[in-house]
Amino acid sequence: MKHMLRFAVLLLLAAGLSGCATKVDRVAVDKTIDLSGRWNDSDSRFVAEEMIGQVFAHPWADDYIARTGKKPVVIVGTIRNMSSEHLETGVFAKDIERELVNSGKVKFVANAYERTEIRQERLEQQQFATEETAKRLAAETGADYMLKGSIKTQMDVEGREQVKFYQTDLELIAIESNEKVWIGTKKIKKVVKKPLFKL
Repeated sequence: MKHMLRFAVLLLLAAGLSGCATKVDRVAVDKTIDLSGRWNDSDSRFVAEEMIGQVFAHPWADDYIARTGKKPVVIVGTIRNMSSEHLETGVFAKDIERELVNSGKVKFVANAYERTEIRQERLEQQQFATEETAKRLAAETGADYMLKGSIKTQMDVEGREQVKFYQTDLELIAIESNEKVWIGTKKIKKVVKKPLFKL
């Protein structure tokens, strides 16, 4: 009887320890996984795709090409986090950049942070690279338009239930004239139910 009791205790202990072990599953990167209900990589990708679709549904790019005979040059400016959560706006800005570049409808230039490093490289080339391979100074392509915006949230909480509302606003601004040629909004609403008991 003692041995059976000892065996049962050891069995329960082993089962308990295996339940505490970390489990990792690899999943497709485009699979939507919502653990907390907060803004995540799926939201970022989805909003970027939707909003760049909105951008090109407006005739500003076609108007520019008809007027100049060239594709417009675009830069992504600041995406401000005005939400109540910590959001990695850099990930969202990269999603926006990727959608713009891959559209093939615009030319795209490096943002302010990237330009600093590239300019330093050009300066060093003037001193250390051969004359034939050194890249010229003051030969950058200037942007025609800047895309900038913000992400905001509203929360409604009652007991264990939350409604999370995210609004992303983007504006495309002509750099020379400050004219806003496009304004877009994308909204996401999530209902989050917290468990009655948490381990």
